[in-house]
Amino acid sequence: MSEVGVMTDQVPEAARQLAARLADAFETDRGLAEQLNDCQDRLRDGNGQLWTGLHPDALGLLYDDTAAVGVYEGSSVITGRMIDALHAGLPAAEVEAAVLPGLQEAHWAIHRAFSDYQQISEDRRHLAAEIGELIAGLVAELITAGWSEEQARNAHVQQLAAAAAR
Repeated sequence: MSEVGVMTDQVPEAARQLAARLADAFETDRGLAEQLNDCQDRLRDGNGQLWTGLHPDALGLLYDDTAAVGVYEGSSVITGRMIDALHAGLPAAEVEAAVLPGLQEAHWAIHRAFSDYQQISEDRRHLAAEIGELIAGLVAELITAGWSEEQARNAHVQQLAAAAAR
């Protein structure tokens, strides 16, 4: 690494600019990764709504005594609507109708999260290709400037990008 540090003053402007673009691309990738994590959380939450709402214990409420049934921690909106409808004395068909909007909400929440996940994954795939091209260009520029291939491949992009900003 010390050899690379010694050579930072021997970096052509084109390489510094490529390093700056790479540093920006790495930051963009970090943001996309955070967005993917958010999508995963939304998918998990939507699935959780479906599961607690469609869990056999919750569906059993349609036919069992509801007097002893309470909303437990982690219950879904779907389960809550079912319990409210049952406590109101609605027949099973009306209970199902009361639950349907919750199912639709969970469905569309999952659909939106999955669509977002697919789009962000595709954006990240395109960014990875761009990063690969930038790295190849940076390595070629550094080798042309006299760096060894190993030094060029191990160059600290953020340091080179900071030198470009000066």
